[in-house]
Amino acid sequence: MRKKQVLSSALLLTAAIIWGFAFVAQEKLSDTVPPFTVNTIRSLIASVALIPVAAVTRHIKGKPLREDNPADRKKLIKAGMICGVMLCVSVNLQQFGISLYPAGAPASAHSGFLTALYIIFVPLFGLFLHKKPGLFVGIAVVLAVIGLYFLCLYDGFGALYTGDIVVLICAMAFAVQILCVDRYIGEVDGVKLSSLQFLVTGILSAILMLIFEKPDIPAILAGWAPLLYLSICSSGVGYTLQIIGQQYASNPSLASILMSMESVFAVLGGVIFLHAVPKPNEWIGCGIMLAAIIIAQLPQELLKRSVRKES
Repeated sequence: MRKKQVLSSALLLTAAIIWGFAFVAQEKLSDTVPPFTVNTIRSLIASVALIPVAAVTRHIKGKPLREDNPADRKKLIKAGMICGVMLCVSVNLQQFGISLYPAGAPASAHSGFLTALYIIFVPLFGLFLHKKPGLFVGIAVVLAVIGLYFLCLYDGFGALYTGDIVVLICAMAFAVQILCVDRYIGEVDGVKLSSLQFLVTGILSAILMLIFEKPDIPAILAGWAPLLYLSICSSGVGYTLQIIGQQYASNPSLASILMSMESVFAVLGGVIFLHAVPKPNEWIGCGIMLAAIIIAQLPQELLKRSVRKES
């Protein structure tokens, strides 16, 4: 059991590293390839890349790739379309927000931590589904607001980047998308759902690309490396590692905390690859927001055990 937990932690941390460095790839593409074009290519490649993953995982479970029951196929398609629409909104807001940061701004740091706030928005939005968030989430919200001040507003509202606002909205959209996935994940195959939602995202992004953008083939070819990283590594490999890691995880809270470390690696990736070093107040903001992200994922059972010990 100990070996499985170590393996699980290693896989989930690797996924977090991959996802964190994906912000660097997105930032490098933001100057040359427009958002809808990026997500069209990224999502369609990711959808195809996840098909063999789905085939292997289904084979291990002794099930065929195609659902035998028509009702199950219908449910999978419905889930893929709903989750895909929300994923399309989320990833395009994120890419658009990253493209709005001025040259020299630590875009990876800002976008990484602001996107990670979906972890706090998920339980807050869960209130609409009559799910009480708990005390830890309340503490996390307060810390997140303080962290947001240090990260984005320390020098006044004039220091607030337009990209910050868009990425914050993106975090809210990701929270809704996660709630949609949570609604269906127990009823459909997780990998097939992911592949289908990427397909929907790719198709919708392609329509928006043809309406609002003019794809530049030389720019796309020049950005092949970050595009493949986002498609294969971030979406395909990262998602597969998450599935395997969570399968062996004995502590869901630890698994969530490890995956949320992507925000830390987004900052490190920006420093290492883009030489975008955050200012002291931005480091403080990142630290406070990381604490908020971790606290938001602590199980309520910890609080209950603490109360029982004191009594």
